Amino acid sequence: GQMSYWGATVITKLVTAVPYVGDMILYWIWGGYTVCNATLVRFYSFHFILPFIMVVFSALHLFYLHEEGANNPLGVSADAVLVRFHPFYTYKDAVGFFILFFGLFLLVCYFPDLLGNVNNWVPADPMKTPLQIEPEWYFL
Repeated sequence: GQMSYWGATVITKLVTAVPYVGDMILYWIWGGYTVCNATLVRFYSFHFILPFIMVVFSALHLFYLHEEGANNPLGVSADAVLVRFHPFYTYKDAVGFFILFFGLFLLVCYFPDLLGNVNNWVPADPMKTPLQIEPEWYFL
């Protein structure tokens, strides 16, 4: 849509601030001299692969956390009564996850266009800038 096109154009042009190689990086990201189909394929691939990369790094973090244990760089000795992570926090986190998932499921099923931008239904036109451009609600 129109807002996605202009959002991708503005955000990707930020890399031109890199001295000497900024334009070259921009053309590599775009896959040409403007935002085009190659750009959309690259963005889609990035958005598909990124969650899997995050899962791998989270698993590595948990593995090393369990292998080495948590560090205490300040050397503070706390003789307080500690609550074990499992089962207390495991159940608490699971309940919170399911409540959040159920709320998101209801939002997506019953109000799919609630958080969308009206200008995104307009086909992308590089010759016409949208009249009212404002940041999305989650950037405010």
